[in-house]
Amino acid sequence: MDEREKLRRFRELDDAFADALRELESPDSELDIPTGPPVRSLERVEQDAGTELQDEQALQRAFEQRLKALMAEYAQPAESVSHLLQTLRSLGRIA
Repeated sequence: MDEREKLRRFRELDDAFADALRELESPDSELDIPTGPPVRSLERVEQDAGTELQDEQALQRAFEQRLKALMAEYAQPAESVSHLLQTLRSLGRIA
């Protein structure tokens, strides 16, 4: 591509960009400009984080209770279950 062609393309791009800016600034503009998700206040973010933490802790407690119940039901000591989990982790079966 020669220099004239590059300059022509640059001018076209510059003109298109200027037109787009003028249209954005126009109060009558009906462009549907995508926006991001609504902005949440810091207080709301902290509340959501607290709720998520409480939910996670509740799930953790429920898991521990269920695991203990299964260990008791099948008479498996903690060491045996720990060894099983380590084996599964090493095989990539659990994260």
